[in-house]
Amino acid sequence: MSGRETRFEVRGMKCEGCVAPAAAAIRWVADVTDARVGLSGKSAVVAGNVDAEAVIQARKQAGY
Repeated sequence: MSGRETRFEVRGMKCEGCVAPAAAAIRWVADVTDARVGLSGKSAVVAGNVDAEAVIQARKQAGY
């Protein structure tokens, strides 16, 4: 990842099948250049100059 990185907690993930949809939802947010979501840490590391509230809302709309 390049640029500024922000870590977010991601709740509601129960299996590896949740990781890709959660990451995809976050990647749709404006100015996100990359998103890595981890099941074991239940977190997402988001790259880019992003609006934290927009990332949180995207995650919630995806069910996480």
